[in-house]
Amino acid sequence: MSKPEAKRDLTVVVGSGGIGLAIARRISSGRQILLANHTQEASDAAAKVLENAGFTVSAMVADISSRAAIQAVVAKARSLGPIKALVQAAGVSPSQAPIAAILKVDLFGTAVLLEEFGKVMAEGGSGVVISSQSGYRMPALTAAQDALLATAPPEALLELDFVKNVESTLHAYQMSKRCNSLRVRGEAVQWARRGARVNSISPGIIVTPLAHDELYGERAEFYQAMLKKMPAGRAGTPDEVAALIMGPEGGFITGSDFLIDGGATATSDADGRFTLTRAPLPTSRKIHVPGTQQGLRHARPPSLSRSATVLATLSRM
Repeated sequence: MSKPEAKRDLTVVVGSGGIGLAIARRISSGRQILLANHTQEASDAAAKVLENAGFTVSAMVADISSRAAIQAVVAKARSLGPIKALVQAAGVSPSQAPIAAILKVDLFGTAVLLEEFGKVMAEGGSGVVISSQSGYRMPALTAAQDALLATAPPEALLELDFVKNVESTLHAYQMSKRCNSLRVRGEAVQWARRGARVNSISPGIIVTPLAHDELYGERAEFYQAMLKKMPAGRAGTPDEVAALIMGPEGGFITGSDFLIDGGATATSDADGRFTLTRAPLPTSRKIHVPGTQQGLRHARPPSLSRSATVLATLSRM
């Protein structure tokens, strides 16, 4: 009697955005793919793109604001094969949904996905959450608040005062993305028990349908200014951020978030306004040497201009 054919390893992609699909293409050679999206039409359309690229794809509906729906995705994934990768690319932006929906999908849904898949990942597997640079654009929370975002039960997250009292869709989105980057830290230990890793990436403006809605939505002026002033001088593409931490070469990386924004955050102040700050460097400064009455005069290297970035100033302090 012949042995049943072994099931192929599986990549699970939740959401069908450009970054998620780019990651799926990069990491899924020899694997099958399960796509889950908020409508069957969107799942089928994304599946067709991957099938035309040679992948074996299953497609299903999943509303990740529902734990039951997420558990259904987990059950379907387990029936298909060993789960070697989870790509959480589902979410809504400030221009696409009201506060409650953003918190339920981007914050709560992501937390539940990480919790449920952390129970079933195959050994050697890895997960990535597509977060956002927006998580870096709100004022710092307290250590206690960060700890709650990282470790509180998902259902309790929505009851936290500093979460449920957000005042705008932008603040809700920023809070959700801050939670995403902290949540992978909180879940990394659970995933490690199964020999798996989990991380997040925080992209800046990447050319996707979601980014298009922001670039031409109610905050268009802000995002257009960001593009003009960021060091990269352009938007990114999905393939530029795909799979950086998913392969075996990233085996030591878990519980971490990676900011990939073309330098946009580096050129913004604490309020999110884009102002590349420059400070003059002194021509020279004195260095006190113990046991001497006079300080030594330290000359400015001739290769430095009289005005340099704050980073250069700090490196001399």
